[in-house]
Amino acid sequence: MTIKIEERSMQSNGVVATTAHHAAIQYAIEAKKLNIFYGAFHAVRDVNLQIEKHKITSMIGPSGCGKSTVLRCFNRMNDLITIARTTGEITYHGENIYAPNVDPVEVRRRVGMVFQKPNPFPKSIYENVAWGARINGFKGNVDDLVEESLRSAALWEEVKEKLQQSALSLSGGQQQRLCIARTIAVKPDIILMDEPCSALDPIATLKIEDLMRELTTQYTIMIVTHNMQQAARVSDYTAFFMVDDSRTGHLAEFGPTKQIFTNPKEKRTEDYITGRFG
Repeated sequence: MTIKIEERSMQSNGVVATTAHHAAIQYAIEAKKLNIFYGAFHAVRDVNLQIEKHKITSMIGPSGCGKSTVLRCFNRMNDLITIARTTGEITYHGENIYAPNVDPVEVRRRVGMVFQKPNPFPKSIYENVAWGARINGFKGNVDDLVEESLRSAALWEEVKEKLQQSALSLSGGQQQRLCIARTIAVKPDIILMDEPCSALDPIATLKIEDLMRELTTQYTIMIVTHNMQQAARVSDYTAFFMVDDSRTGHLAEFGPTKQIFTNPKEKRTEDYITGRFG
């Protein structure tokens, strides 16, 4: 079954919201009482998170708090880990993406992902962008799609004369933008980014950050980062994760990035952001 994309009434805290109200809020995707297990280990507990459409939401917190684990739940990448198990809901256009009749491949088409280390295919620059669209049944003009996607990823001017060259010949920053173009080519609604700049130099990082801001006109972006300055620069909302004594991660605080970085409600949030722990 493919995911339905019509707006529906949603229920939050026992109150049913109208479709018009839900549309006005512009949530792209929501986690509700999300719990994640690896075998018997309870990795993340009771995460409730509403991701606003056409905004950048950053996820920060110390290592091992579950940021990347939660991020991967939004496109069911954790399904690929045999011992991983998820309870609760993640709703996209009103439908739980973990419902038994939902195709995870369709979820991953709607919710694309860019990984920490650039991972272009050992193919030409052109084929890196075209391949995913082709296997998803794209019937239009592939040349136009490749150009459009590379332009959207701010890479076209740098590679337009060498589209048949290996993608592996590009610099690290160019490879990461190519991976973003590859994601864009299948026309997702949401783009997940797991520390997309951790392997890049400051100049390449700035290009990726500028690109993220440009992409919010068309996409919703969620990013995991250990870089506090990056989270403060690029994101509209910030989710701060912590671990408890049993090493289980949980969402400690969530709000507009300006508030989180200047006037957090939780002392532990302030301590982490200011470097007093973490």
